[in-house]
Amino acid sequence: MIKRILTAAVLIPIVLLLVLKAPVYALVIVAAAVALLAVAEFLKLATPYGVQPLSLPTYGFVVSFFGFLVLGTVDRTLLMEATSAIYGIALATALAPFLFLTVAMRRADLRAAFPAASASVFAFVYVAIPMALLVEIRRQPGGAIWVIYTLLAVWAGDIFAYFVGKSLGRHRMSPRISPQKTWEGAIASILASVIIGTLWIQHASGISSFFLQAKLIDLPSGMFGREQPQLWPVIVLSAIVNIAAQLGDLVESLVKRGAGVKDSGSILPGHGGMLDRIDAMLFAVPVVWAYLAWHLL
Repeated sequence: MIKRILTAAVLIPIVLLLVLKAPVYALVIVAAAVALLAVAEFLKLATPYGVQPLSLPTYGFVVSFFGFLVLGTVDRTLLMEATSAIYGIALATALAPFLFLTVAMRRADLRAAFPAASASVFAFVYVAIPMALLVEIRRQPGGAIWVIYTLLAVWAGDIFAYFVGKSLGRHRMSPRISPQKTWEGAIASILASVIIGTLWIQHASGISSFFLQAKLIDLPSGMFGREQPQLWPVIVLSAIVNIAAQLGDLVESLVKRGAGVKDSGSILPGHGGMLDRIDAMLFAVPVVWAYLAWHLL
């Protein structure tokens, strides 16, 4: 527990400074590094399933994908940013099966080709695309506020699920996949995300002004009066973000349990691997991005 708290105490300020202060191309590079680490852990988890992953081609495809995102960090209209993200992700997702199946043709055992290609495609869609969408959220109006909103909603839900589930949890939610998760913890998690997320957005104008005066953000990155959404949509969004985050955590637990391991890695003391740390975000981020894209389009 001490290691977990110390790691969080170091990482959280760094993450917040990156979100607030770093240029977009730097965020793309950081997102690419995180995605590569998580993809490597996922491909390692595929091995106990009898899959021999296409590791190097997968890494190369992920790097190329984020490389194009770096090239796309030039000034464009907001509509172009949203639509280009959709087209770019759709193109990469469409190309991935053809590319990896083509590479897998070189396998001596042809029965191993399809599982190997499938693992690579899934790793890309599961990890790289949500990390790219997180960068796209940052590029939207009020992007810094929305990224931190996403982080806070997920973190708050995770913390309350852990402590409430541990102290008050009696009814197991998914004993086969994650025996420690309870319905009491899940409900507390939703409430925490709704409260924290709603409070953050409702006070976004004042928070944005503070960040602006502190020179932590520029004007387009904040959220001011006319950009602030109404109360009920934010409440509903926060609940959906939390449910998505909890599903993301369960999905990774499913993969790990099937592989017979406790953690995806050991890169983060007290937290396990990178995939362990971002599993909930991978499901939550697309929800927030879809909400913002829907409002923009």
